[in-house]
Amino acid sequence: MRTADPVGTSKHAIGYGCFYSGTTKHPVYTDHLSPAIPIAGRMPIIFLHGGFHTGAGYITTPDGRPGWAHYFVARGHEVYVPDWPGHGRSPANREFSQLSMLEIAQSLAMLANEVGPAIIFAHSAGGPLAWWIADEHPDTVAAIVGIAPGPPSNIQRPLPDDPKLIETLRFDESVGCPVYSPLDKPVFVDTEFIRSFWANTSRFPKTAIDAYAKSIVPESAAVLNERFNIGGKGLCISGPDVVATRPILVVTGDSDPRHPRAADAAVADYFNAKHAWLPEYGLRGNGHMLMLEDNSEKIAGLIADWLTDQGL
Repeated sequence: MRTADPVGTSKHAIGYGCFYSGTTKHPVYTDHLSPAIPIAGRMPIIFLHGGFHTGAGYITTPDGRPGWAHYFVARGHEVYVPDWPGHGRSPANREFSQLSMLEIAQSLAMLANEVGPAIIFAHSAGGPLAWWIADEHPDTVAAIVGIAPGPPSNIQRPLPDDPKLIETLRFDESVGCPVYSPLDKPVFVDTEFIRSFWANTSRFPKTAIDAYAKSIVPESAAVLNERFNIGGKGLCISGPDVVATRPILVVTGDSDPRHPRAADAAVADYFNAKHAWLPEYGLRGNGHMLMLEDNSEKIAGLIADWLTDQGL
């Protein structure tokens, strides 16, 4: 099912459309922005959000600036912005609290097969999804841009399936500050959590934190446990070889409590990828939500330069 608005969403887009992809059990709502002037050789982009979020974070920032979707459509890319199953405008079913990362990846792979080969931008918990799609559907993925991306569980230490032990690790950056989530209900976060982990830097638009908090959605408990590899149940891939056959960029800020430099460098090393540690580019004070912070356009420019260097 597709609908279309003939009026562009910005001066850079001649058209906006939306459609549903995904699997029958786990449909995926997707926004589609088309460039006014397509540029030959510019690959389509699929933006994957992270846990507790929706694709809206790529469309606009909480303080009303155009999001990365508009930035890259202005560069001539077709842009696709899905909501994970059970998030935003993608329907949830009764088993949402036990929705797995594998099910989400399988559903998003349907979108990649429809519009690819494409560049996949993957933020946070979207990382394991992108690695899996590139491993299982290699012809659909031209390149990957990991934005503080979660690793494939191949390189994560399995954590004990024990709530009390996990609680003792809550602020341990070496294992990602894990949180244990019982599987009987979805997980909600409060404003204190949002301020501590996502809106924790001076670069985040402080006047818009309340607006940002309203965009946060419940998350599958299974997704969170798998993201931290609790019980060794995280999403693995066959190994680095297939994924590493394409260009990969990993981008990390210096003020992200769940993504210290060494953690994201290990992901980049695993895939023989380029690691863009933002202070080395003169960009300091960035946290986890790079696409929303006050220098988000500069970060997008850094990524755009890398894509140009790759002929994408």
